[in-house]
Amino acid sequence: MKTDVEELTPTRVKLTVEVPFDELKPNLDKAYKEISQQVRIKGFRPGKVPAPLIDKYVGRGAVLQEAVNDALPDLYGRAVEETEIFVLGQPEVEVTELDDGKQFAFTAEVDIRPKFEVPDYDGLEVTVDDAEVGDEQIDEAIGNLRERFASLTAANRPIERGDFATIDLSAKIDGEEVEDASTSGYSYEVGSESAIEGLDEALIGLSAEESKTFTSTLVGGERAGEEAEITVTAQSVKVKNLPELDDEFAQMASEFDTIEELRADVRTRLDRQVRLQQISDARDKALEALLEKVDIPLPDKVVTEEIERREQQLEQQLQMAGMSKEDYLKDEEKSEEDFETELAEAARQAVKGGFVLDQLAVQEELGVENEELSEYVVTQAMQMGVQPQQLAEYLTQNNQLPAIVSEVLRSKALNLLVEHVTVKDESGNEIDVEAVRRELSGETGETVQAEDAEDAEDAADEADATEAGEAAEAPAAEAEEPAEDAKKDEPKDA
Repeated sequence: MKTDVEELTPTRVKLTVEVPFDELKPNLDKAYKEISQQVRIKGFRPGKVPAPLIDKYVGRGAVLQEAVNDALPDLYGRAVEETEIFVLGQPEVEVTELDDGKQFAFTAEVDIRPKFEVPDYDGLEVTVDDAEVGDEQIDEAIGNLRERFASLTAANRPIERGDFATIDLSAKIDGEEVEDASTSGYSYEVGSESAIEGLDEALIGLSAEESKTFTSTLVGGERAGEEAEITVTAQSVKVKNLPELDDEFAQMASEFDTIEELRADVRTRLDRQVRLQQISDARDKALEALLEKVDIPLPDKVVTEEIERREQQLEQQLQMAGMSKEDYLKDEEKSEEDFETELAEAARQAVKGGFVLDQLAVQEELGVENEELSEYVVTQAMQMGVQPQQLAEYLTQNNQLPAIVSEVLRSKALNLLVEHVTVKDESGNEIDVEAVRRELSGETGETVQAEDAEDAEDAADEADATEAGEAAEAPAAEAEEPAEDAKKDEPKDA
């Protein structure tokens, strides 16, 4: 087999492959056998039809096509291996010659990873936030915990900001009822500004069984975006009652006997979180610093696929949150144009980061041991809430192991990079990232490490623009940081 490589661009090549016809013989034999199983010719059992009869009744051309389709994946793979190129995505293949009995030739255009060397990264310096936990943060965490144990009691007075009102809503446009904009028995926190504009102002001062009509823009349904007359009726008014910050609350909300013990535990947890955040920030900023030293072309198709992946991910998140993209952009105070620009830049950085870490792994001759793959699968399984064996079987059946190997290699390359980078906090103190990681692991033990891995997901999403696993074809990035210990829940009725 003869293979020539033509560089179309720094990130795309055209392979021209010529194959002696004799190399197709195993594929031709397989094609005859499979077609023989399918055809029905009088006097011959399925699978026993001779090749000359298949050529006569089915056609030699059909056999050749079957053989070529069977041979192409292996021939293409051999051509890629021989030329030592790092291909990305699926090739565009064209059969250019099929001379029966003589020669077979095809071309394959495919994107490739650009060729480059990772520059020296010794001496890079990055700065992360100080790992400080103040009383204000502790108060906020305990305040969130209090919210989880709040209760609602009826209030025989007009509605005030901060109350919970059970309300009915109806809407009309030009006097016609908008059915999908009506609801009843809806519990709403007055002042939260989480529903239609103007609702909070309309509710304040209303008593139970009273109504008020106001004009606003519908945010959902078939007539979203249109102006309507909204009528809100208050059914009941309830006041949220928070438990006192005393020992009784500590015993009710935790395993501790006193409020001081609870505060100490919250401080310890927050301290671990901010230090884990330091580690994650150090990784992200180390990669960012290295990327600033590298200028490489990026395949447009790979970047486009990464942009589409991120758009789909955001769409799914917004659907789960019951939020529109317009609301999201409004909350983020971004225009559609600004959002698309930032998304495209984040996608380019992700693809570039993946390429750089791949090349760093090659230059440093990093490898992946079976134990490291097993550890990765176990960690991912814990985060997903499935059995490691179940996840391993799924990855194997869906041919995801090469992507997992790439993911682990990138993580190892990033860890190596951080080891060579000087990390300081804003106060100028140098941080030994690996020592901090070992210290935290020693403090938490195996059980709590699993909890930390789950807590890490939220903070990992914050850094996905430059995280190693966020490059074009990698699976979800391994979590690195904790989320909040206590999230605000709906209070319960008294």
